Amino acid sequence: MITATQALEQLQALANPEKAEQMQNSYKIARLYLGVSNPEIDTLYKQWRDDVEGEARTELAAELWDSNIHEARIAAAKLLTQARINPDDHVWEEITRWIPELDHAVIADQACGAGARRLLAHPERLDQVATWVQDEDIWVRRSTLTMTMPWTKMNNPKAADFDQRDQILSWAGELAGDSEWLIQKAVSMWLLSLSKHDAPRVLSFLETHGAKMKPFAINEACKFL
Repeated sequence: MITATQALEQLQALANPEKAEQMQNSYKIARLYLGVSNPEIDTLYKQWRDDVEGEARTELAAELWDSNIHEARIAAAKLLTQARINPDDHVWEEITRWIPELDHAVIADQACGAGARRLLAHPERLDQVATWVQDEDIWVRRSTLTMTMPWTKMNNPKAADFDQRDQILSWAGELAGDSEWLIQKAVSMWLLSLSKHDAPRVLSFLETHGAKMKPFAINEACKFL
């Protein structure tokens, strides 16, 4: 069974210093970058996932995340991105541990993608996500929408799905008045995605909350209406 030390060594063996420097200059977040490409990360994490299961996989993801290496955090999230995990309480706990540590969209989107699978598996966890809406940390607030994107894409939602969609729209309504660009972008992208499947709800939302949103966010949300 692969250890975190071995996994990190495999990532470091693929390091590209020139690309790593470019990433550091672009992301401007203080952490180690190796310059490993996404296809290379995909090849490695799939091998690791085949080698470890259950709580051992979650422990591996936790150690990779705690290394604070960019590519290791991406790999950690990919390790836990899976539709069916049963039981999955330990996975959900690990992913939610990451949320207050998010600081860049690339890692945040990957982590929230993993969390979205766990929310779909257990929608009652939305009650926990609801507590993030007023969090002082901008990345935690953003996660309320990024992690719930699957509710914008349902082609044949059931009654419970509509109720959950409306619950999330209520959070978006609270965040619509948030002046931070990152939050405005998250609201607009959630509405944009929903507009492809449920335009009436988006129009109703904009009628109620549009006055609080930045013009660019309204334009983005209305792109397909």
